[in-house]
Amino acid sequence: MAKTLELVFITADGKNSKISVEDPQEPVDVNAVKQAMDSILAANIFMTSSGDLTAKKNARVIDRTVEEYEMS
Repeated sequence: MAKTLELVFITADGKNSKISVEDPQEPVDVNAVKQAMDSILAANIFMTSSGDLTAKKNARVIDRTVEEYEMS
């Protein structure tokens, strides 16, 4: 079972841009996530094809289970 914290930002062109963090510490501290996203916006170090990150949209934890089967 793999979990990912996905931070979703709005770009200068109004599109969504995501930053994923694998295996986030749980329970997720919403205030810490907000502060981290604010720091990312303030640092302005990420470039996207649709412009700078301009605002926070949301954050979410994605829980994914993968089950593999041998095909021999």
